[in-house]
Amino acid sequence: MIDAAVPETDAVSFSVPFGACDCHMHAYDDTYPLAPTATFKPPHAPIADYAKVQAALGLTRVVVVQPTGYGFDNRCTLAAVASMPGRARAVAIVPTSVTQSTLQDLHSAGVRGIRMMMLPGGPLGWDALAPLAHQVGPLGWHLNVQFDGCEFEQRMPLLESLNTQIVLDHTGKFLVPPASTDDAAFQALCRLMDTGRVWVKLSAPYETSKTGAPHYEDVSLMARYLAKNYPERCLWASNWPHPNQNPVPSSAALLNLLSHWVSHTADIQRILVDNPAQLYGLDA
Repeated sequence: MIDAAVPETDAVSFSVPFGACDCHMHAYDDTYPLAPTATFKPPHAPIADYAKVQAALGLTRVVVVQPTGYGFDNRCTLAAVASMPGRARAVAIVPTSVTQSTLQDLHSAGVRGIRMMMLPGGPLGWDALAPLAHQVGPLGWHLNVQFDGCEFEQRMPLLESLNTQIVLDHTGKFLVPPASTDDAAFQALCRLMDTGRVWVKLSAPYETSKTGAPHYEDVSLMARYLAKNYPERCLWASNWPHPNQNPVPSSAALLNLLSHWVSHTADIQRILVDNPAQLYGLDA
């Protein structure tokens, strides 16, 4: 491993390569109203505040993911992307009734995927995956899917049937992290990775870890396995502004975890730069 231990620090402890991308953060701005389906009131976290964090981490590119709290109103997310021309992409939320004209407009605005949030607050259900996969396929977009990873076995038939690329959030988002990488649900995730069209974000271990900071060993077990066996389809993300977390974790400490999970320096370049450039169509 590059670092023998994860330093408890607010500074990045390794050399972040040029062009590094944060593949999952949210912009929240009180200017935009929350949807009736919102499950909590988010903090005021505008993109200008994120830009300071991004600079401190040595990152230059970002993927702004539509918060479920805004439902199908993507204006805040699109405004954030527009403020960083050439350096940002977006993942939007759209209804199954979306028109191809609207999708094309979103593509021009930097959208490259559709968020499918299958936990409380998500406005779409499992029955929306196949129709939306069909609609966004011609644009080369992916479906960004988040659900309880403990359900991977039962969700496999549907996920395997989709004809688009799939991006999985937060190391598979196992609400109860498995005790071993031999766990049946985790191995189902790996079978999806074996298809060559599935990506996973090594991110937000605090959302599911039972062992906790600073090492999050239960989630780190999975992250190390995925980084070792699928470095060409792993991504990293901050999940800034870490909604519903108290205390709020250090974004630098979370980035430092990546050097603890990855065995080869070349894979840091892959995960932070090359993979996001390929998946989101970011210029080299």
